[in-house]
Amino acid sequence: MTRAVLVSRSAPPAVTDVDLPEPAAGEVLVDVTYSSVNYKDGLALSGAPGVARIDPLVPGIDVVGTVSGLGPGVHDVAIGDRVVLTGAGLGETRHGGWATQAVVPTAPLVVLPESIDDSFAAAIGTAGFTAMLSVLALERFVAPGDGPVLVTGASGGVGTVATALLSARGYRVTASTGRTSNTASLRRLGATDVVDRATLADPGKPMQRAIWAGAVDSVGGATLANVLASTRWGGAVTACGLAQDSALPTTVLPFILRSVSLLGIDSVDAPADLRRRAWDRLATDLDAGLLADVTRTVTPEQAIVVGAEVVAGRVHGRTVVAVAR
Repeated sequence: MTRAVLVSRSAPPAVTDVDLPEPAAGEVLVDVTYSSVNYKDGLALSGAPGVARIDPLVPGIDVVGTVSGLGPGVHDVAIGDRVVLTGAGLGETRHGGWATQAVVPTAPLVVLPESIDDSFAAAIGTAGFTAMLSVLALERFVAPGDGPVLVTGASGGVGTVATALLSARGYRVTASTGRTSNTASLRRLGATDVVDRATLADPGKPMQRAIWAGAVDSVGGATLANVLASTRWGGAVTACGLAQDSALPTTVLPFILRSVSLLGIDSVDAPADLRRRAWDRLATDLDAGLLADVTRTVTPEQAIVVGAEVVAGRVHGRTVVAVAR
C-alpha cells in the first residue's frame, strides 16, 4: 500500500491508501520524495477529458526519489540510485508521483546528476525539462548575438525556466506575461524586457514587423501565430504548449518568405539519450537559487487545490509537492 492522491470519476480527489503492483520486467519501484504540480495534473484533477486514461488515477507527471525495488531483468539502474522521471505516461496512463511510492518504467528513467538534489529536480520537473528541450532545439538555429528572443507564458513553469536558461546562455530575453506584477521576478530570472501578453493574444496579420530572432512558446493559438509572423528571416520558434489554444491560425508566409522554422517539442516520449543530455545541461546551466525564488512547496492535500489554480493561470513559477513528509 502507498499513501497517494487518488482521482476518480466517482469521487472528489482525496489522499488515501492505494495498492501498487510489483515491478514487472523493465520497471522499478521508487520511494518518492518529491513531485510537482503541472498543467496536466490540474486537468486530471478537474476531470477534463483526454488526460486521465485510467480510473482511478494517481496524478503527478513527475517522479523524484530513490530506487527501492527492481523488476525482473533490470540492470540499468540499481537500488539506492536517485532518479527522476518526467512524462512517459505518468499521471495519464499509469499512476504518477503524488504517492509515497511509484512503479515506473526504466527506459526513460534518468539517474540524477550529483549537483541536483531531489527538491531541485522536482522544481525543474516536466516544465523545466521541456524548457531545456526547447533551448536545445532553439540554439541549433539561433545564436545569442542574433537578436532578441521571446518567451511567451513567461510566468508559468516552462516560461520561468526558459527565461533563466536562455539568459544564462547570453540571449537577450523578452518575457511575455499576463501578470505584469511579476515583472521584477522575471527580470531577476534574466529577462531584459517584459511585455503584456495582450499585445500578442488577438489575431493579427500573417506577416508583421520582424522583431524576434527566435522564441519559446507554450501558449499556442493566436499568440503563436503572431510570434511566427514577427520572427526575423532564418529565425526559429519552439512550440511546446497550448495554454491559449491548440489551433494555429496562421499561413505559410512566415515559412516561405522569411524561412522561419517551427520546432515542435514533446517531452513525454523523449528518448533516453536526449533526456540525459537535457538533465546534464540543467545541472550546469540552471541557477538553483533563481529557481528557488519562484518555487513553493506544498503537501499532497494542498496540491489538490493548487492544481485548479495552475489550470486557471494563477500560479507563478513552480510548485513542488513534498510527498515524503
